[in-house]
Amino acid sequence: MKTRYVVIVLAACLIVTAAIGWNMLKPTTSGPAVVVYKSPTCGCCIKWADLLEEAGYEVESINQNADALQTTKKKYGVLRGLESCHTAVVDDRYVIEGHVPIASIRRLLEEKPDVVGLAVPGMPIGSPGMEGPNPVAYDVLAFDEKGSTLYERIMP
Repeated sequence: MKTRYVVIVLAACLIVTAAIGWNMLKPTTSGPAVVVYKSPTCGCCIKWADLLEEAGYEVESINQNADALQTTKKKYGVLRGLESCHTAVVDDRYVIEGHVPIASIRRLLEEKPDVVGLAVPGMPIGSPGMEGPNPVAYDVLAFDEKGSTLYERIMP
């Protein structure tokens, strides 16, 4: 009887130890939460979201059709001329429009300027998620309800 009890206790200890060890091996995210609104068929949006996850951000992707995506852009204050293929909200605070580099997002979150968010209009080759031959220089713009200003220039 004692042997059976010892075996049961040892088995329980092994199960608990294994469970604790498994939880320690699971990847964890430590970056802010990002909600990405995108088309379900847009490969560059998927690449951009994957880059955010690799950088430690907790990413939720919400697929939308073109009309719903335009409604989302309006809801979050994305100005005409700043649009790109996806819109994201970081940390329930800032709007990120398009292929904004992760370094720019980090800077935004550190500096906390009084803006709606950042945008990379269009889909410039060489921006995150739009990797390819012949990358081009592009601008990251800070914007609010009144307009936009240069936040930084990205050189290839």
